[in-house]
Amino acid sequence: MAKIVFMGTPDFSVPTLNALIEHHEVIGVVTQPDRPAGRGGKVRMSPIKAVALEHDIPVFQPTKIRKAEAIAELKKWDADAYVVAAFGQILPQELLDIPRYGSINVHASLLPRWRGAAPIHASIRAGDEQTGITIMVMDAGLDTGPMLTKATVNITPDETGQTLHDKLADLGGELLIDTLPKYFSGEIQPIAQP
Repeated sequence: MAKIVFMGTPDFSVPTLNALIEHHEVIGVVTQPDRPAGRGGKVRMSPIKAVALEHDIPVFQPTKIRKAEAIAELKKWDADAYVVAAFGQILPQELLDIPRYGSINVHASLLPRWRGAAPIHASIRAGDEQTGITIMVMDAGLDTGPMLTKATVNITPDETGQTLHDKLADLGGELLIDTLPKYFSGEIQPIAQP
C-alpha cells in the first residue's frame, strides 16, 4: 500500500481524499490555512481539513508551499507520492520531485484543453459537449505535465457549474483509484501533452 500525502482545499477535493483514505495509506494532508468566510467573517477550516481531522490524519497548512521550511516539513513525511486536487498554490519542481512516484494531479478537464484554475466553468462557457478528468504527473508548468489517464462526461444542455463540478469531483476520485496502482506498477506510462 502506497504512502500518500494529499494536497487539496475545496469541496471538489473531498471525493478524491475519501477515495484515497479507503484504498491507500494517507500519511498527511496539506491544505490552505484557515480563513475568514461568510458574512460574519468567522474563520473556517477547509473542507479537506475537516475530512482529515475526522480520520485523524495529520494536517499541514503552509501559507506559502514554496518556502524552504514547508519543503523541509514535507520531506520528513517520506511519501511515495503526492496527490493534488485543487490545492490552490503552485508547487515548485523541487517539491514535486520529492516522492518516489512524483506528484499526481486530478485535473477537471480533458487536457490540454482548459489548463488553469477554472476548467469547469471554461468548458460550459465555451459550449463544450464533453469534458472530463485527466490524471497527470505534475511538472513546474500550469497543468502541463504528462498525462496518465482520462475519463469523459457529457455536458448536458441544462448543466450548471455546480452540477458539473459534482460529477467531475466524484469521477476524479474514481479515476485516481483506478489509475494509481497501474502507474505505480509501470502498467501505464505518462504521455506528454501535445
